[in-house]
Amino acid sequence: MKVFRGVNLIALLMIVAMAAMLAAQATQTAPPKPAPAQAPSAQAPVAPGQAAAPARAPRQSPRLQAPMDPDRARQLYVSKDPKDQSIGTDYQRDIDARTAAEARYPELCKGIIDFKKVSYRSSVGDLDIPAYLFQPLEKRGAKGHAALVWVHGGVHGNWGITMFPFVKEAVARGYVVIAPDYRGSTGYGEAYHQAIDYGGYEVDDAISAVEYLKTLPHVDPARIGMMGWSHGGYITLMSLFREKHPFAAGAAIVPVTNLLFRLSLKGPSYQWDFATQKRIQGLPFEKPDIYIERSPLYHVDKLKVPLLVHVATNDLDVNYVEDQQIVDALRSRKPDLAETRTYIDPPTWGPSGGHAFSRRVDPKTLERVDSPEQIDSWNRTWVFFEWVLRPYEDRSKPIVQK
Repeated sequence: MKVFRGVNLIALLMIVAMAAMLAAQATQTAPPKPAPAQAPSAQAPVAPGQAAAPARAPRQSPRLQAPMDPDRARQLYVSKDPKDQSIGTDYQRDIDARTAAEARYPELCKGIIDFKKVSYRSSVGDLDIPAYLFQPLEKRGAKGHAALVWVHGGVHGNWGITMFPFVKEAVARGYVVIAPDYRGSTGYGEAYHQAIDYGGYEVDDAISAVEYLKTLPHVDPARIGMMGWSHGGYITLMSLFREKHPFAAGAAIVPVTNLLFRLSLKGPSYQWDFATQKRIQGLPFEKPDIYIERSPLYHVDKLKVPLLVHVATNDLDVNYVEDQQIVDALRSRKPDLAETRTYIDPPTWGPSGGHAFSRRVDPKTLERVDSPEQIDSWNRTWVFFEWVLRPYEDRSKPIVQK
């Protein structure tokens, strides 16, 4: 029985060896396989005297071969040519509107506010920035006043006269207020309008107002804040989220916070104003780095000074789904510096719903049209700035030791 098993084992080994030899021989005598076909190059080599073959067109995505709806294509089209930035803008109308509003200030400020229109050079170095300056009639001595850089909103907008009742309150509290019409603002002609740089040089323009304030001996450079609504709140966030800035505090009300999200939500008509800007020239999928760099949401960790943010759930411009992102980020990552408050469906004002919930002002009388939420928001804003900037404190006088 043992011999039988041994013989079977030897026979099996011989069979395996013979099979291996046959396989090796077959490999050596088999004809070589043809090389796999290569995709034709865009232009094949051409022999001397031979005409070049026409280049093959690149293969298109099957989706591009689908029938196109011309009306929908036109609706979705977004130019990225700066020449198309403001097609149809009536620049003279904007100039006339700004001039008419400015003409009201001397009478409005008479006896209560020292008002004048000023200008200063942007730190970018290419433009002079016009600004409105509101000061107390009686100035304290050196470094006697805190100051606010007040930034207007609108993708293309300018300083609105309907903010006057709140500016009057600020001056009464001892603040010097400067309101710049940064590049892209309306009412200054085509070239200035076309210079818009959302989240870019416009931020430098606004911050540069501090250099003008430093020329006023009664302004304390250590007690300067920034505030704004909507796009002005966005510039406030972009300023305070820089590594270095001159501000002791800031307030951003219903601010734009995330351009990647916002442009997808608002659609082509809104995207157009961004894609056609000279320093952007494209949509978020084409220029993602630019849009991330210009979205405050992605820079929250840089905040180093106190910040107040108020938002509204019924905002139809900066929708709550956008502002909720910055509120959540500040509450989770900067709870010691950020004071946030969400107003639940406050009384609306104008077509943007709750977007103007704290700017309810009669455009004719320029008097506040208060709601409980407006009163609450402004009380919190003034207390916040008073806590940080100390506007009632007269630092021009020596401290008396008791």
